[in-house]
Amino acid sequence: MTADTVAAAAAGTWTLGDLEVNRLGFGAMRLTGSAPFHQGAPSDRDRAIGVLRRAVELGVNHIDTADFYFSRLRSANELINSALAPYPDDLVIATKVGPARDADGAWTAPARPDQLRGQVEANLRGLGRDHLDLVNLRLMGQDSLAEHFGALAELRQAGLIRHLGISHVRPEHLAEALTIAPVVCVQNRYGIDLPGGAPMLHDCAARGIAFVPFFSVAGAGCEAGAVRPERDEVRAVARAHGVSPARVRLAWILHQGAHVLAIPGTGHPDHLADNVAAGALRLTEDDLTLLDATRRPAD
Repeated sequence: MTADTVAAAAAGTWTLGDLEVNRLGFGAMRLTGSAPFHQGAPSDRDRAIGVLRRAVELGVNHIDTADFYFSRLRSANELINSALAPYPDDLVIATKVGPARDADGAWTAPARPDQLRGQVEANLRGLGRDHLDLVNLRLMGQDSLAEHFGALAELRQAGLIRHLGISHVRPEHLAEALTIAPVVCVQNRYGIDLPGGAPMLHDCAARGIAFVPFFSVAGAGCEAGAVRPERDEVRAVARAHGVSPARVRLAWILHQGAHVLAIPGTGHPDHLADNVAAGALRLTEDDLTLLDATRRPAD
């Protein structure tokens, strides 16, 4: 791996509203410990800060985080603030609201519409900012997002939020949100071995909205990480290119459309470099045929 191949810009760019970002970004969920949230051992603070600074050095200018990303001793937002403030002018930090955890880390009832301002303000405090570049409303099983998204639209009008997105949603949620305020991105589960997802992928493409998959590397492991045996097809493509399976998975994600952004997360500097290098990996038609064959019929 050479320095030339490890650059987030190699993946190309996309515009979130009026904010241009490299399509290869960084997810902060795994910064706080050996496992997400309150599970596992807290991360080494210095190494986590080093990973964030190195990510920016490699051209990452889109970081995904949330106030509810914390472990017993670490907060993702505080780590980002400590590592990167004063923030580079081109750095876009996306946050999420909706889910809620208490001080002990236990999940509580999702926020009501009138509680979303408090969650937005918590993100502002943790990140040390006077506005948030992008806030995603993470749905927790609601049939309608109108009240929650409307509350965020009011905060956008008030200047606390620049752009809005939605997460864990269906196409009908996107259509509903667009009647309330502009939507610049959709965050949903999507990956080589994650069922479904194609309707939203294509809907976003047709509307010119960024599609931002999560668990693209972890796949079916979700929060637990890539704990399953790797698929033979992914291993075969990885061997052919002399790269890791994770890099193949990310390259496949980026190949799904110019509007697709990747936000792989890690607390390890070597994994960071490998993830960012996925932006320069060009899969062949044969590679894609092999990898696409692993997709389940659910799409």
